[in-house]
Amino acid sequence: MLDHVFTDAIGALRDALEAAMLERMTAEERFQVDVLLGDTTWETSYGLPGEGNPPRVRADITLDWPTWSQSAFRSWLRNEEPDDDPRIEISIVLRLQRLVAPPTPDQVTGVLPEHSPWVGPDQLHRTAPTVETVYTAQLEPVSHAVELAYEGTYELGDKALGDGAILDDHFSALGGWIASMLVRLGDLPLAYHDVH
Repeated sequence: MLDHVFTDAIGALRDALEAAMLERMTAEERFQVDVLLGDTTWETSYGLPGEGNPPRVRADITLDWPTWSQSAFRSWLRNEEPDDDPRIEISIVLRLQRLVAPPTPDQVTGVLPEHSPWVGPDQLHRTAPTVETVYTAQLEPVSHAVELAYEGTYELGDKALGDGAILDDHFSALGGWIASMLVRLGDLPLAYHDVH
């Protein structure tokens, strides 16, 4: 098994999501390394249990480990003082899909907070929503979706780098919070297309 602080963070977040009883969409999970730039990315998607495929509401989660974070982590392992503490970039996109009609953005932002719970020393910040429309070849709208993201970074200090249990503590609140946000979105009085 790969022993690395980034994979420890992935494991901590996955444990938090599964403890919150969210359903992982296995086909949506990816672990990628950018061969040219060196960045490492983990992407996954979770939904509420029993939602069908595709689910009405889902969370698309991305953790990114930039090359400079790897350099800082390597310096820390060598007992050298890094210029900056390594960071994990976090993006959580909440998505409502299969909608019969486009919602107004304030319907969505009205039930979601501006910030996530604390993830260690930081919070994720909500971005503006995006509304999407799917058309037929005859340019007739057939389905709509809306999504918004929570974005931010998780800075790894000496304690988090030295003790993986701290990652479990810091990421534990995200599982229940994501589940709660998906329930809030799913409870909006909106009409959905059936799963085919």
